[in-house]
Amino acid sequence: MEWQCIAPGVDALEWNDRSLCIVEVFGKKITLARFKDQVFATAYSCPHAGAVMADGYIDVQGNIVCPLHRYKFSLEKGRNVSGEGYHLKTYAVKIDAEGVWIGQEKPRFLSWS
Repeated sequence: MEWQCIAPGVDALEWNDRSLCIVEVFGKKITLARFKDQVFATAYSCPHAGAVMADGYIDVQGNIVCPLHRYKFSLEKGRNVSGEGYHLKTYAVKIDAEGVWIGQEKPRFLSWS
């Protein structure tokens, strides 16, 4: 896993009034969501029609809801819970004394040994 620190703390991030924000990490924009004292990281845009997920909202079950067609995705796993069959990419998040970190799998290269 490759980690990048994005802020010195959760409160240093620029959250909107729906507990969502956009950050840039690993050279791309992603969406952060704050729900019940946890921080989750997902793709920047909806896999269905490309709407910006930070323009949506978090429902009472803790799903992020796309602002365009109201498709719902699990913040934890990215699974589409409203039945359309899409998957929203998620990223690992850890928070420690040094800050808020986003993790992504390191690229794997094929070896011909």
